[in-house]
Order: sequence, then structure tokens, then C-alpha cells
Amino acid sequence: MLAIQSSKSLLSALILSAVAFSSHATEKFRVCADPLNPPYSSKKQDGYENKIAELFAKQLDQEVEYFWFPQRIGFVRNTLKATIGDTEQYKCDVIMGVPAGFDFTATTDSYYHSTYVLLIAKGRGWDNITIPEQLRSLPLAKQERLKIAMFDRGPGTAWLQQSGLLDQGVPYQTMTGDSENNTAMMIKKELQAGNIDMVILWGPMAAYIVSQQPDAYKMLPMKSTLNLKFDYSMAMGVRYGDNERKAQLNALINKNQQQINTILQSYHVPLLPIPEKKADKDDD
Repeated sequence: MLAIQSSKSLLSALILSAVAFSSHATEKFRVCADPLNPPYSSKKQDGYENKIAELFAKQLDQEVEYFWFPQRIGFVRNTLKATIGDTEQYKCDVIMGVPAGFDFTATTDSYYHSTYVLLIAKGRGWDNITIPEQLRSLPLAKQERLKIAMFDRGPGTAWLQQSGLLDQGVPYQTMTGDSENNTAMMIKKELQAGNIDMVILWGPMAAYIVSQQPDAYKMLPMKSTLNLKFDYSMAMGVRYGDNERKAQLNALINKNQQQINTILQSYHVPLLPIPEKKADKDDD
């Protein structure tokens, strides 16, 4: 087993070294990113995807260069797959966070695995909730007081429906359409205003809210079932056929997994073990 691991480490080092050498021709680590999407990315470059991009670029002796575009429908088409004017030069080369197996890009190995959580504002009468399932068995009078954010898409709304709590849901759109607030920022404001008391939210976005007021919230992980999945792996996206860059990123992920975890943990992102890798799709 040790010999196998050593061989894998050596192979990753060789790939990283070879690709790093050839990458000096570009001298840029070119990232497609949303300019206002905490905790992932921002023009201030204070998101965790920004920090991981900086880590990789430093090891490649490159400079990070961003092409900014709002994360919405058409993001990949207008960034990773878009060229500059009439040239053959693409606007950017890597998306730092996409779901593993994402259809619109080739994807690297997963670099973290997280889950949706039930995020509860403390001090509003719900502090005794220790698992999400408790909401189902509350006395009817107390259930009727619940104010839970629910989205037009996502497993949280499905869970509320299965739990008989849909009437307690306060509806929000997955994409805010607000140039000054992404979903996490919007939900933070709604929680602070008292318009909602809790929300079932993707772990990294819930982590952003907690990071703003660490003592004001509690996060309870949602557990996947056969009928409803809450946990997902995240990878990086490149253009189909860009196999050299994909190999480069995989080598960087393998080499830096511990440091990546440290960055994510510093942002309070709830992490689960990364499942074993499935067979790659054909990237040709």
C-alpha cells in the first residue's frame, strides 16, 4: 500500500513539475469568477476560491488574473467558453468551484465535500433544536410559529414538503437578481431582520453567515437519504479537451489537499470526507 501511495505521489509531482514548466508561457493563472459571491469569490479577492487560486498560482510561479462575470445562467458560456473579440484567446481557463461531474465543463478531482445545513438564529425560542428532524414533532402551536426560508429550487424545500412544514416556509428565489447581494448576503439580512428564524442552506453559504456573527447561529447538518440528497462534492471546471490543465489542477489538488482543507475550515465550511472518485466521463 505504501509503495502504491509513493508511486501516486511521485506521479503527481512529475505531472505538476512538467506542466508547471510548460505553463510559464502564459505566466497567468486565469480564473473565471463572480465579483460579488461570498464566501467563494469577490473583487476584493477575499473568498476561499480566491485563496486557493492564489495558492496554486504561487506554486506555478504565476500571477492570478480574473475575468469577472456574475454567477448566473450563462456563466460558463460567457466566461470559460468565450473568446476575446475575434481572437482564439479564451477569457479565462478555470472555474474554481463547480459540482463534481458538472455537465457544462470537464471537472477535476473533487477537492472538498460539504452538505446542506439547518442554520438557526439563536435566542428566538429554537435553541433546544439539536437535529433538524425535531421540527417535525413540535407541538402544532409552536410549528405554526416557524419561519423557515425556502427556495424555488433545492433540497431544503423538498425536505419541508416531506416533513409537512411547507406552510411554514418563507419563499425566496435561488438567484437574487440583486447586483449588491448574493443569496448568502440576502439570507443574512433576512435573518438579522427577523423575517426568518432559520434556513436550510448549502454549507459554504451558511458558513459565510456564521462567519459574520459566530455566536449568533447554530448549524445542524442535513443527512442525505435514499430519496433526498444533501451532500455534494465540489471540483474545478476546465474546458472539455483541456486535459493538460486538468492534469495540472489534479496534481495541485493532490499536493495541497491539507492546505485546502485548512483554508476551507478558516471560512467555517462544514467538511465531510470526500467519497472515492468515480470513473471519469470521456473528455474528448
